[in-house]
Amino acid sequence: LSELVANGEIDAKFIKVESEHSAMAACVGASAAGSRAFTATSSQGLLLMTEMLHWALGARLPIVLTNVNRAVGPPWSIWTDQNDSLSMRDVGWIQIYCESNQETQDAIPQAFKIAEEVQLPVMLVLDAFFLSHTYEIVDLLDVEKVREFLPPYNPELKIDPADPHSFGNLASADYYMELRYMIEEAMDEARGVIKSVGKEFGEHFGRHYGMVVPYRCDDADVILVTSGTVASTTRAVIDEMRDEGIKIGALKIRILRPFLFKEVSEVLCSAKKVAVLDRNI
Repeated sequence: LSELVANGEIDAKFIKVESEHSAMAACVGASAAGSRAFTATSSQGLLLMTEMLHWALGARLPIVLTNVNRAVGPPWSIWTDQNDSLSMRDVGWIQIYCESNQETQDAIPQAFKIAEEVQLPVMLVLDAFFLSHTYEIVDLLDVEKVREFLPPYNPELKIDPADPHSFGNLASADYYMELRYMIEEAMDEARGVIKSVGKEFGEHFGRHYGMVVPYRCDDADVILVTSGTVASTTRAVIDEMRDEGIKIGALKIRILRPFLFKEVSEVLCSAKKVAVLDRNI
């Protein structure tokens, strides 16, 4: 990104900061002033951002963050678990778990569109090492088609000396709870928005991603619940087990927040056993 900005290929500002806390603080300021703001982090970096993640949520700023699910130290690791993002599960950010680098790229313009419609920040999550340290062929999105899909952002309320408002004031308990209630309503609304934005993306670019993705679940006695890259491995193993006559399926959870209770229960309710591959030990 720094090279693209330096070369003039992106009309953007690249801000060098001293920490992840400062990175999210810069995103908060940029977003509050009406710009689209994006950053990326991983592991301890996400944990260092925690205070500012709450600020971005409470200020209803449509920031997009890509988090690489790297194990939290010690011991130090470049491999994946989900302790970092799942420890942020209840901050109030929308969380989308990506299976491939193609899906990660495709999720970014969708994330901005979702965030700006419901005024909530979005965290895209992808597995360390399997995606961050390996190569994968990716069909790069056409810039002009992305601009058609994601028109310029111009929020109604923003920091503007020509049209002053106050932001981040002290709120009494009744107003504070009303604001939290509005956040919860926005999170509920996000379920429908995520679905409609995904459909629109598919119409523009020919690739469709579900919110939960069942695989060979219709007659399955056992269903494995997965997220991230392990979903790919699981499908290959299920095909082998099906050839052996074992009735097994898988359900990939792509959207963790808001949690899709109805969609998940509809897939799992007919299974005799459900096993969750837990990557947050």
